[in-house]
Amino acid sequence: MTQPPVRRPVLALAAGLSALLLGCRPAVQAPEAQAGRADRPRVVTTFLPITLFTRAVAGDCAEVTALIPAASGPHDFQARPGDVAALKNARVLVKNGLEMESFLDKLVKGAENPDLKVIDSSRGIATLENPEASGEAKAEAHDDHGHDDHGHGHGHDHGPINPHIWLDPVRAAQQVDNIRDGLIAADPACADGYRRNAAAFSGQLRQLNTEFEKQLAPFRGKTFVVLHDFAPYFADRYGLKAAYLVDVPEQNPSPADLARVAETVKRTQLRALLSEPQEGNRSFNALAGDLGIRISVFDPMETGTEESSRNPATYAEVMRRNVTDLVSAFR
Repeated sequence: MTQPPVRRPVLALAAGLSALLLGCRPAVQAPEAQAGRADRPRVVTTFLPITLFTRAVAGDCAEVTALIPAASGPHDFQARPGDVAALKNARVLVKNGLEMESFLDKLVKGAENPDLKVIDSSRGIATLENPEASGEAKAEAHDDHGHDDHGHGHGHDHGPINPHIWLDPVRAAQQVDNIRDGLIAADPACADGYRRNAAAFSGQLRQLNTEFEKQLAPFRGKTFVVLHDFAPYFADRYGLKAAYLVDVPEQNPSPADLARVAETVKRTQLRALLSEPQEGNRSFNALAGDLGIRISVFDPMETGTEESSRNPATYAEVMRRNVTDLVSAFR
């Protein structure tokens, strides 16, 4: 006995409609995974690299906002009325540590948020001291290092430890792991997501390090000169030497500073000084002109654009540009 032939097309049509409807759903469901966590923790970060690392680890598990606008670095940060409110309503604060954000203690105290968990991303990472005397680095005329009474610190002078650990991709990966652990402790409900995201991003950072090791291997032992003292961790990682003009970007160089850098450039036959994209330092530019060498760029990522701060891939993009420009300066 033959089966009625009518129902099969109807079922096929119904199945086709269901598939079509289901095919439209991922665009709705992806936000649902995010929106489904109405209790997503509010996480506040400090400045650009910390924001990038935290966004990479948080993914859709947490709501991440930066305390410092991307265009303003930690050296020239001025607190706004909304900053205390942001910390008051946050569950987590992520900082670089190592006195890079010396303004935080006052803000955290003012927020009166006893539940705020502070993640110090520098925890357990091997650090380098700021040199008090070195022929390669900033030395003479600065026995006052770490104090404000000479008008150049604005409370942002680097302390006894250099804080720029994020410019070494290996240490940056350790920062990512610290951020992962802190977010898991604050929000265990999304522990798997934090672990997965951190593993992926840390892997990218370690691959970046392998890439840079190959590119910079021919230049081991060479010296490069940057505007302010941000490069020792990067230099240490790749067997280079970093000299600098001033401690912090706002500081005006003394005649002794300029003479020291000029002597370093002549002795090492450096082809370029490495300025910062955010800093138009006339003394640095004039010095390069006097020495007959060019100005190149090394971006310490203390500042950026709002758009760049939303994309964790910014870190690798900027660091690759830095290495390319540095290789060019050496050659």
